[in-house]
Amino acid sequence: MSEQQTTNPEYDLVITRTFNAPRELVFKVWTDADHLKHWWGPTGFTIHVAQADIRPGGIFHYCMKAADGHEMWGKFVYHEIVSPERIVFVNSFSDEEGNIVRAPFSQTQTFPLEIYNVFTFTEEEGTTTITLRGGPINATEEEIQFFHSMHESMQQGFAGTFGQLDDYLATL
Repeated sequence: MSEQQTTNPEYDLVITRTFNAPRELVFKVWTDADHLKHWWGPTGFTIHVAQADIRPGGIFHYCMKAADGHEMWGKFVYHEIVSPERIVFVNSFSDEEGNIVRAPFSQTQTFPLEIYNVFTFTEEEGTTTITLRGGPINATEEEIQFFHSMHESMQQGFAGTFGQLDDYLATL
């Protein structure tokens, strides 16, 4: 598929994290649902995989469930997978059937419906650095601004998720 641009790249979220594991392994745990369910999502949530077709054009559809029973559904639609270097996908919140819905935490209804993500994986001396660059697509100016205002919160959320990934990699 062709490279897609976010609505306003200057407002993209950029996160870089280094893991003490080889690139092939880190890439594998991103592209295998049996691994993803062990670490993906907010801290304290369990993941149920509804659909895992991890290939360009495929979908990863999942449910995140909190200890109190609260559920949030999400999905990735893959655009590009270049092993072990790059994964490109659009993620969104969804309903149980996989239809795109507004973020359940967005009372103002301004969180973008779709986020375009490019993850790159580089290896140096047995460690792997992941760089995430993501931003809204097909978004209104209000949605772009709201996404930008959420960067600190999303940084914290990804820190928790990447912490879980770190812990999971240590078990492999």
